[in-house]
Amino acid sequence: MKSSRRFPILAAVLMAASLSLNVMAQSAAPAAKPATPSAIAQPTVPSPVGGTSGATAEYRLGSGDAIRINVFQNPDLLLETRVSENGTITFPLLGTVRVGGLAVSEAEARIAEGLRKGNFVKQPQVTIVVLKVTGNQASVLGQVNRPGRYPLEVADTRLTDLLSTAGGVTEFGGEQLVLTGTRNGKPYRLEVDLPSLFADNGRSQDVIVQNGDVLWIERYPRFYIYGEVQRPGQMRLERGMTLMQGLAAGGGLTLRGTDRGIRINRKGPDGQVQEIKPGMNEALRDGDVIFVRESLF
Repeated sequence: MKSSRRFPILAAVLMAASLSLNVMAQSAAPAAKPATPSAIAQPTVPSPVGGTSGATAEYRLGSGDAIRINVFQNPDLLLETRVSENGTITFPLLGTVRVGGLAVSEAEARIAEGLRKGNFVKQPQVTIVVLKVTGNQASVLGQVNRPGRYPLEVADTRLTDLLSTAGGVTEFGGEQLVLTGTRNGKPYRLEVDLPSLFADNGRSQDVIVQNGDVLWIERYPRFYIYGEVQRPGQMRLERGMTLMQGLAAGGGLTLRGTDRGIRINRKGPDGQVQEIKPGMNEALRDGDVIFVRESLF
């Protein structure tokens, strides 16, 4: 009987010792510090220029834009109008209000402020919906499938977006794009290499198009070949093309042609045409005229 009573007592002693060890371990461990605001990962919002700071730019109203203005719980103030050439609208109770060049939210705030200061509406909630965009436009000219003038329906319309709207470059279009306009009241010009837009570092050249910009796509560079070749005429000059590749584009020499009599007529910087005796690895230039002579033997 004595031995059977000892086992429960021994078990209770061992359990108490285990609990005391756990308490001592917890008191010895340092308390975890709460996460500070700087340590918490914050989400990034893409910016309109391709970075990670700032929010997407908001559309700004322009002359000719058709808009609908609604004041919450005031149906008598509902108005559909167009922004005039000088950037103003005529709003009930307020008269002439300048909204041209303002972001939509800024125009809403300006109208709401006028209603509140005039004691017409105590807490006005103004909403503006752009019905038709005609005030902010850019033109696309040159070698594109649908040249013309296109509205910039969003504030962050990029160069590639505008080119896509115009149907892309035609088969006769070159690889050089020219964007002109004004920035901060000064003339703006940007030459862009089309293939580089789609390279890893080409995002910086895919700039945001602004009102009044003109995008020009030049015809592709070309050279001319005549004489003893299979297909004389005008040829497209590819990037880095050599004389040997140009002859291949012309179908090669005829049976009477010789590569010893090849000449290139090239216009120099002064506008004068010079005759060059080239090697087969001579790099061709835009406007070169290649003449292949007939063999005498």
